[in-house]
Amino acid sequence: MTPRTLTCLVTEVEDLTPDVFRVQLEGRPEAVAHEPGQYLELKLEEDLWVPFSVANAYSGDGVIELHIQHWPERENSARLRELMQVAERLTLRLPGGDCLLDPDSSRPLLLIAAGTGFAQMKAIVEAALHDDPTREIELWWAARERRDLYLERLPRAWAEEHANVRFHAVTEVAPEQAVAGEQVIAHRGRIDQALATTLEDVSGHDVYISGSPGMVYACVDVLASLGLVASRVFSDVFAYAPRNPIVPTAGSLVREERS
Repeated sequence: MTPRTLTCLVTEVEDLTPDVFRVQLEGRPEAVAHEPGQYLELKLEEDLWVPFSVANAYSGDGVIELHIQHWPERENSARLRELMQVAERLTLRLPGGDCLLDPDSSRPLLLIAAGTGFAQMKAIVEAALHDDPTREIELWWAARERRDLYLERLPRAWAEEHANVRFHAVTEVAPEQAVAGEQVIAHRGRIDQALATTLEDVSGHDVYISGSPGMVYACVDVLASLGLVASRVFSDVFAYAPRNPIVPTAGSLVREERS
């Protein structure tokens, strides 16, 4: 799709945690069309556009959902938060990004997110389950503490409603004990380490990763040793912080470990 610039109505701003808020926008349905996994850019100033993953799959109703991390100490973040509170309309540019759900693939999905990277994965899960409710989906979501998984009820509900969906919560701080029926597989530590100790073979999966470049490439390096197919891993990081090769060979992994 060719990116379009449009103005949308701000219909709701909701605090999900003290650090994350959700924004709902509405525009002309045909104007806000996007593929699951794509992002938009929000105009903050005349020459300043800020990217955010679209957190909902396109359904033709003109609604766009965003999950925004608030950093009070950062000028742009504080300005954005203030803008959301007072603006009735916002100028957007969309869609952007090539990290989108492959409509021609039925391979199992391995989705890995850190923080508000969950927004991108939420759109992908919604679209994938809409197209095929039986598709195998394994979602990993990392945060510092369990309370930072700001919409944990959603992946928990997906796992409860679909036997083919598994949800892994990865936290740096020891997770709370999951109660019976929560459908949450809890891990403590870094997400790349949790992947390394849990997964065995990912050669048959489509892999989508959303997070910082360091987190994304750490996960890629682990998955490469588990059979990751380079053409079946997707992340926006590959476009704005490229590494060549994206997926190292087993030999290069060994050399890196010894250096």
